Amino acid sequence: MIHWRIFPTREAQAQALANAVVAGLDEALTIRPRALLAVSGGTSPKAFLTQLARLPVAWRDIAITLVDDRWLPPTHAQSNARLVAETLLPGAKGAQWLPLVDTATDASLQVQTLNDTWTHGVPQVCVLGMGEDGHTASLFADAPQWHDAITTRQKFVLVQPQRAPYLRVSWSLAALAACERLILLIQGPAKRALLEAAQTEEQDNAISRLIHREGVKIDVFWSEE
Repeated sequence: MIHWRIFPTREAQAQALANAVVAGLDEALTIRPRALLAVSGGTSPKAFLTQLARLPVAWRDIAITLVDDRWLPPTHAQSNARLVAETLLPGAKGAQWLPLVDTATDASLQVQTLNDTWTHGVPQVCVLGMGEDGHTASLFADAPQWHDAITTRQKFVLVQPQRAPYLRVSWSLAALAACERLILLIQGPAKRALLEAAQTEEQDNAISRLIHREGVKIDVFWSEE
């Protein structure tokens, strides 16, 4: 099930999303001592992350992680960790940062270690993006790991897309489906049409598989531009 929230501009979208994330974290902290926030990389979340960093949040009670990241050093221009470090973390004073990638070790070993030692559960608030092929997080249907990524009960998977660069670490489909609040951030008519098609009939892409999982609810923050 998806619920649409529509905005005329990216600025309005970013501000509303930041407020919604704060409300979600505040609600989560009323029933537990700590909360986990997962955010996406790329270009679309930059304005939202910048807005979120300016808002009053009990960051000392919150851990921040990514829904996925490329297998790159955190200083690389295409690293999602770098985006979060430059936008959100400067304002999130006291928050615990939980990166997914450690290029000092083997990628397969890193994912195994995450699955074996992760004690933080699934995110209470998870902000997703969506590619033009319908992937979300780094769950690419063209990857050799696609079947495992959408069927495993493990939280983390290693994914090598065929038509996108870089090896990736991603939350699995089951882990995303278990998140307490899922939010999708998208812009433009093409992505709206893609999402509506994915909702109408289940397709072989991650966002459609996620929408059609039983019990999953997604708040869609969409802007026209």
